[in-house]
Amino acid sequence: MQVPVTIQTYSGYKADERPSSFILGEQTFRVMEILDRWYGVDANYFKVAADDSRVYLLRHDLNADQWELDAE
Repeated sequence: MQVPVTIQTYSGYKADERPSSFILGEQTFRVMEILDRWYGVDANYFKVAADDSRVYLLRHDLNADQWELDAE
């Protein structure tokens, strides 16, 4: 199941290079560390450690330009 989230990104040499924080419901989470990342044809994925000590998988759908939280 994928849940839409609002993402603030760091844009370096390209736009939306990596997530820096995200809003889930009414709570904002700061990304403390990028644990892993991989790039697909239609989406980019980021496994991140947030400031609540939990790990999240964020997905950027490149076709829709929409961010989602991948959840089981």
